[in-house]
Formats: sequence, structure tokens, C-alpha cells
Amino acid sequence: MAFELPKLDYEYDAFGNYISARIMELHYTKHHQTYVDKLNAAVDSAPALQGLSLEELVAGLDKVPEHVRTAVRNMGGGHYNHTLFWQCLHPSSTKSPSGELLEGLEAKYGSFQGFVDEFSTKATGVFGSGWVWLQPDLSIATTPNQDNPLMTGGEEPILGFDVWEHAYYLDYTYNRADYIKAWWEVVDWEKTTERYKVSGS
Repeated sequence: MAFELPKLDYEYDAFGNYISARIMELHYTKHHQTYVDKLNAAVDSAPALQGLSLEELVAGLDKVPEHVRTAVRNMGGGHYNHTLFWQCLHPSSTKSPSGELLEGLEAKYGSFQGFVDEFSTKATGVFGSGWVWLQPDLSIATTPNQDNPLMTGGEEPILGFDVWEHAYYLDYTYNRADYIKAWWEVVDWEKTTERYKVSGS
């Protein structure tokens, strides 16, 4: 089975001024689609990879044939990361989590705002292109390019944030800080809480 773009649960224009319809459409139909297409091409050229899940591919890069390893890392990572990213957005965000996740973040960072500040600082500090992750143990991780924690033996993130310029340049030009501030207005805390509960942390 070839990898495919995941179906979005909302329209491109669902996020108003926070994330424009134009950037959503380009991000999803051009950038993410390119990762999917090039990942499929890499897997097609390596029979040993047929039938592996996306998670198995990105978590087992040392087992991927060398001639497609870079492609699987970059394109498989891009597909995995963006698939999670779309699931982290909701047009009717609750603005903050509740229950166990909120309690955990407050315990670890002093307050929910303390968490937001730490996460935002990490996002601002990513050099060039990359991602920021909230892990099941509620630690915050960053990765360059299209890398993710699975590639280094980590657990699946419960929240992922894209800080590549292609995610925000049309809306915020070079002002990453404005993009970060806007993103907090559309985070899907209900699904993030569900992933936290499933992780068993």
C-alpha cells in the first residue's frame, strides 16, 4: 500500500487570521504531498521496505538500505511529522488542556503558562528549519529538518509544532514569534490529551 495524505478534519480556511487558507492549502497539498510522493518512490526502489508502517520506517532507519536511507529519513520524517501536525490543530481550540495533562504540565513547569513560555522559547530557538515536540513524559524536545524523536529511540510525541518557514512565511514573513503566538490559539488540546492518556505516562 502506498502512503497517502491523511484526510483533514477541517477546511483550509478554518483558522481565520491565525493560519490563512492559502498557507494551509500550500502546506498540505504541496509540501506534505511532496514528502508522500518522494517517500513512496524511495520505498518502491527498496523491496525490503515494502509493507512497513510509517512508524517502523522512521524508527528503524539503521535497517533501511543505504541508497534510500536519506530519502526515507527526510521524506518519511516529513510525512510522519506533518500527519501529527494536522492532528494538533482545531478551529475551536479550548486554548488549554484539562485533567491529567493540565495537572502534569502544571507540576512540571509551575503553571500552564510556564509550559507555554518554555515551549515557545524552544520554538524560537530552533536554528533554521525544524520541529518542537511535547513528549509523553512532558519534556520538550527539538529536532532539525524533518527529524523526530522516533529516529533516536524516543517515544511518539503527543504534540508537534512545525517551525519551518514554509509553515508560516506567507502569513508572518520572517516573524516566527508571531506565528508561535498565533499557533497557541488553534492547538487541539482534546486530541493531545487523548494521546497523553494512550501513552500511559
